[in-house]
Amino acid sequence: MFPYATLVALLAGAAVVSADPTPSAPGPGDVFREGGQCTLAWDVDPTGTWTEMNVELMTGDNFNMIHLTTVAKLDGTDASKTTYSYDCPQVTPNSAIYFYQFTSPSSANRTWTTRFAIGNNDGNVTPEPNATQPNGQAIPWGAGQLVDPSTAVAAPSYLTGGTSGATTVAGQASGVASIAPGTSAAPGTQAAPASTSASVTASAKVSPAPSTSAANGNKTSGDASTSNTTSANNNAAASALALDGQLVRAAFALGVAAFTFGVVL
Repeated sequence: MFPYATLVALLAGAAVVSADPTPSAPGPGDVFREGGQCTLAWDVDPTGTWTEMNVELMTGDNFNMIHLTTVAKLDGTDASKTTYSYDCPQVTPNSAIYFYQFTSPSSANRTWTTRFAIGNNDGNVTPEPNATQPNGQAIPWGAGQLVDPSTAVAAPSYLTGGTSGATTVAGQASGVASIAPGTSAAPGTQAAPASTSASVTASAKVSPAPSTSAANGNKTSGDASTSNTTSANNNAAASALALDGQLVRAAFALGVAAFTFGVVL
């Protein structure tokens, strides 16, 4: 008789269908200052796949994501380093229209943070230029740019257009299927980053200026790694897409397990 415990273990193993790094910060409402420290955080990849993880600063809508610069090349499997900080670039406009994209040459999947703002030196931001996505979804967005484009670092060479695969959005531990900006693969293919709160004001969480401490209880960029609260509601569409991809893989694995169980019986 096929041991019941073995079958349970088989089914449990089949349920593990994705282990991509999951962005956890910035979160909704986070505001950083130009010239200050921009901080991001993620949950490590325990499978050893994402040994090269590239992080890009992006902008645009969920179907036409725009690369601004590559922020860093990191090891997504290193559990001792799951946060990264760098000097926030000067951008225009200073709105909550920026997000990070995580990719690896070892995986077809892409993951994103939610949208956040890069304010001016005083932490002030302006409303997002667009209130809804091209498909009508109420997720504010805009197309930003670097004030000095010459400082941009090109996107990784393996990103040569649209790709497919499951992706996750910051704060969504279950993962999110990807499409492009707002989805998984390239622009217009998967669930992408959600917006921050509809409008961000100077009273929102703001990172400190380059050489000053945060005032009035504003959040510093150093706290970004703890901003793991995300807008699951705003990311509902993205979650559905990711879930579809995971269900397909889970169904296949479960089918194999069921077949094996039937043969043994």
